Amino acid sequence: MTMRQQKPPFEPGLMGEVSGSFADFGTFLPLVLGVLAMGTMDPTGVLVGFGIFALAVAVFYRRPIPVQPMKAIAALMIVGALTPGEMMASGVIIGVILIALASLRIINRLAKMIPGTVIAGVQLGVGAQLAMIGFTHIYDAPAFGLGALAILLMMFFTRFRSFSCIVVFAAAAVVSLYLDPHQLAGVTISFNLPGLAVPGLMDFENALVTAVLPQLALTLSNAVIVTSLIAGDYFPEDKQKLSPNRLATSTGVMNLLLAPIGAIPMCHGSGGLVAQYGFGARTWIAPAIFGALCLTLALAFGPDATRILSVLPLGALGAMLTIAGAELALGKRVFDARPMCRVIIITTGVACVALNVAAGLVIGLALEAARSAYFKSRNGKGANG
Repeated sequence: MTMRQQKPPFEPGLMGEVSGSFADFGTFLPLVLGVLAMGTMDPTGVLVGFGIFALAVAVFYRRPIPVQPMKAIAALMIVGALTPGEMMASGVIIGVILIALASLRIINRLAKMIPGTVIAGVQLGVGAQLAMIGFTHIYDAPAFGLGALAILLMMFFTRFRSFSCIVVFAAAAVVSLYLDPHQLAGVTISFNLPGLAVPGLMDFENALVTAVLPQLALTLSNAVIVTSLIAGDYFPEDKQKLSPNRLATSTGVMNLLLAPIGAIPMCHGSGGLVAQYGFGARTWIAPAIFGALCLTLALAFGPDATRILSVLPLGALGAMLTIAGAELALGKRVFDARPMCRVIIITTGVACVALNVAAGLVIGLALEAARSAYFKSRNGKGANG
């Protein structure tokens, strides 16, 4: 299957960078606010971690490579299955493992083994997952969600597309504050710094079994390999810089450095890349805006940063995810593929949604191997006959 470059129908410019920098909040906010709602993590340390990581991405990659919470670990924290010490230990352990794998160049070799049909199938699955998460947020807050979706759809196919996220973001915040003007009552500006902590030995033991093992497969597949493949497709001139080994290294180093200040385990993510790119992010400016915003909220507002972030209705953010996910899932690769290739693409995508991205990758590779073996067998018989 031929990998085609998907050229944007518009030139986003600076407004696209600003709009794209907010496009990933639909996955970022629910997880971060869910972790902070437990009351055991310091918002200053959490947001400083995201801010520093995002600014490092802006400097090193010069592209809108996203920074997201590690989903499996964040979910365990939200349901009370992890302590802050165990979460911190998880970041350290995963950081060490990723650095080791990248140093051995194992991840790059794995990525080169993935054929185009499987890549397209994973993109279909990731896009569908984004759209489904978006629909869930819209369902939970239909007034905000449907209103935001209408605005985005009206602007999406026009030259004002790069303004769409900014318009939705601002409008949703204004309406939210109008409906409940006391949301920010008592919020004050004060200088805050994160504290330092070291996990105990038991934290490392529990984290390895409870959090690291389930998270590692997701990180290697979705946050490293798939993100690199999609980034290389969007930015072919930077394909070497955006290799799986480099994404694994940046993820490992930043988690290792930032875990002691109270940052939650973080990674890159293919869904975040799709969302940011879809709404106009093309350069370092988008992650720099995101990083600067996180640092400002952390250092200037500390614990009150959670209340500020809570002003943004998830329904409006879900509309952004729905649009970005649908655009990826309904790409030309699915429709332009040969029939047998299309079967592999769709099956891989369904597996990604029904199970997870790691399982989807394995199933797609198995199907592609079976297809290759079938055609080799046919060709061999034809030659013998």
